[in-house]
Amino acid sequence: MSASKVLIGCWLALAILSTATVLLGNAGSTLLLAGAVLAVALVKAWVITEGFMELRHAPPLWRLLLLGWPLAMAGGILLAMSL
Repeated sequence: MSASKVLIGCWLALAILSTATVLLGNAGSTLLLAGAVLAVALVKAWVITEGFMELRHAPPLWRLLLLGWPLAMAGGILLAMSL
């Protein structure tokens, strides 16, 4: 697949995921909905790192580091919300 098709696919995925984030955010303020918003944000982080930054060809350590940060932040937010 050409690079431009990959980027267009990433752009479409991010647009859909952003719409899902807004819809979930407007649905209420429960811990389950917050978890869903954070899950969508993690998928968006994955699309950005793998697609736009083209790290799908990078060493696994780089990919782990760049996805580990959003995972740690999402875990911290969920932990803070559950207390």
